[in-house]
Amino acid sequence: MALPPPRSTDYALITGASQGIGEAIARELARGGHNLILVARRAEVLSALAKELHDAHGVDVLTRPTDLSEEEEVTALIEDMGEHTISILVNSAGIASFGPFLNQDWDYETRQFALNATAVFRLTHAVLPAMVQRGEGAICNVGSAAGNLPIPNNATYVFTKAGVNTFTESLHYELKGTGVHCTLLAPGPVREAQIPEEEQSIVDKVVPDFLWTTYEDCATETLEALSRNRRRVVPGPLSKAMNAISQVAPTAALSPLMGWFYRKMG
Repeated sequence: MALPPPRSTDYALITGASQGIGEAIARELARGGHNLILVARRAEVLSALAKELHDAHGVDVLTRPTDLSEEEEVTALIEDMGEHTISILVNSAGIASFGPFLNQDWDYETRQFALNATAVFRLTHAVLPAMVQRGEGAICNVGSAAGNLPIPNNATYVFTKAGVNTFTESLHYELKGTGVHCTLLAPGPVREAQIPEEEQSIVDKVVPDFLWTTYEDCATETLEALSRNRRRVVPGPLSKAMNAISQVAPTAALSPLMGWFYRKMG
């Protein structure tokens, strides 16, 4: 089993492509010869990345500046997607908030839900019929290890990511035998390979470097898992440890501890 091969008529669409995991996956796919549709809010950043990837790898790179928290903009993107053959979809865009739910800005919380969950739901539905009809395609939705358990002071983010986790894994089983791969990426902490000391968080300073996974390593591991149609990929040693602990530790003990930490982040 493998990813759909690069073709001149086909595109991989990546949301959240202007930074982090989304950008790293876009770079890896371009290196493999795939044409790209890059989606994020920042038009200038997308344009610069598109030119870089086209010049380096000769692939066609389209940019679609879109605020995926806005229903009308998602609708416009889906209409545009209908004019292209989308062979790979990576839903990577997402935001988070920290602190008590009732203290959060309601507009930000509703946008977070729309971006993290509703956009993933709609874009996945938009590409699936054509993929199944062709008998070929690949979808990677970025959930989170945070979606494995209740986390006070991170309630909206956990709500969205728990949904993405179970939605994607459910589709993985539904799509068996169709030729369409569906993989959940459930990362814990991921970061740049090098972080200036003045920009390091308390977590960066406490956790040894060898436990982290970089965006680049995350992208490589994710695309390998997607090519094998694995149900879930958890990249990096720290993420794997967090994932394992969340599945065996008592919720009554672990959730308050996580909630205390996330309140500090808020």
